[in-house]
Amino acid sequence: MQVNSEPTTRESPGGPTPSTPPASRGPAEARAAVGHQLSAGDAEKAAALRKMKLVALGLLLVMAVIFVFAFALQKEYPWLQYVRAAAEGGMVGALADWFAVTALFKYPMGIKIPHTAIIPRRKDQIGASLGEFVETNFLSEQVVQDKLASVNIARRAGEWLATPAGSERVAKEGAAVIRGLFKVLNDDDVQAVIEGMVRKHLLTPPWGPPVGKMAERIFRDGHHHNLVDLLVDRAADWVDDNHATVTHLVSDRSPTWVPQFVDGLVGDKVYVEILKFVRAVQADPNHQVRQSIDKYLNDLAQDLQHDPAMIARAEDIKAQVLGDPEVRELASRTWGTVKNALLGAVDDPDSELTVKFKAAVRDFGSRLVSEPELAGKVNAWIGDAAAYLVRTYRSDIAGVITDTVARWDAEETSQKIELQVGKDLQFIRINGTVVGALAGLAIFTVAHLVFG
Repeated sequence: MQVNSEPTTRESPGGPTPSTPPASRGPAEARAAVGHQLSAGDAEKAAALRKMKLVALGLLLVMAVIFVFAFALQKEYPWLQYVRAAAEGGMVGALADWFAVTALFKYPMGIKIPHTAIIPRRKDQIGASLGEFVETNFLSEQVVQDKLASVNIARRAGEWLATPAGSERVAKEGAAVIRGLFKVLNDDDVQAVIEGMVRKHLLTPPWGPPVGKMAERIFRDGHHHNLVDLLVDRAADWVDDNHATVTHLVSDRSPTWVPQFVDGLVGDKVYVEILKFVRAVQADPNHQVRQSIDKYLNDLAQDLQHDPAMIARAEDIKAQVLGDPEVRELASRTWGTVKNALLGAVDDPDSELTVKFKAAVRDFGSRLVSEPELAGKVNAWIGDAAAYLVRTYRSDIAGVITDTVARWDAEETSQKIELQVGKDLQFIRINGTVVGALAGLAIFTVAHLVFG
């Protein structure tokens, strides 16, 4: 940004001349003249505008000089009458077009002539008309949808996403969004939300009925049989490897008056019977013990659903396992784990998450290119979304133009518009000078031929 330190100029027929300094102006004019900042582009346009004004002024001065010399010498050189008439017409055309151009942006020579300074006086109406024009002709659902349909955004986006550069850019921007989100989020607030969700969806509802219902389905389908087989196999292996332990238990519990060899015989017998029993349970899938286990588990599932005493016991267990400290610790660990995992993944370009995300983006882009049906659906979604935005917010969008122009100072508005179109308008002055000269020459020639 640069500050335009040059004094604001007021254009006269003789070209731009310095206007009254800010100290002698009103507050609004002083604000517009002092500290008005121009961007690099506007400064370039201002320089081009000044150059074109000088060209138009120079052409007017050339016509004036030619007129003076032609007027002074036309008696000696009668053919200079034609030159004088052309220069006279050129001056008239230049002055008339200067007045017309200047009247758009300011009062010519500071004189408040009616219907001049049109833009400063009617800037609010111009802003409202411009907003209405944009809303009517550009912010139309049909216009937006037709434009989007002709562009085929889905295919173009797919071609870009399918490239390594496209997927890399999406991953980079997504990582930036995630990092920014984690910076904005407060850890205590997030943990409080997680804790509230755990309490609402995990602790408040009773555990017994849903656990019993799920267990009933598992037991009915026989999914627990693999676990029972595992327990029976481990029991058989334990008995097979612990002969001494079994016989020692028998001898320890026998009366002291029983001879030791009898204890050994009884212990061996007990061990053999236990091993035979376990092997029988292991070998027979319909063994009575297995059926008893099935019955016990099914009864437990029913009690968890319908027995108030069992439901109460389940709630007591839940309260013991997940009290307030445990819930808070669970929420803290959950959030900390998720946060650290995501931050670590997005910061590492070679992490599994980043690599898979890029691959998914490229795959989606390739599908948008190779599958017209998918691309058509995406285009339809984009068109519907754009139509909804236009339909809902068209007045608000157009209102930005109206409100922005309404907030501008009248002189500032005039300067902004003059910077955009003033250079082209100076060609009107140049053309007016040329056309005026030709018209003056033609009129004088016709009159001379007719009247002599």
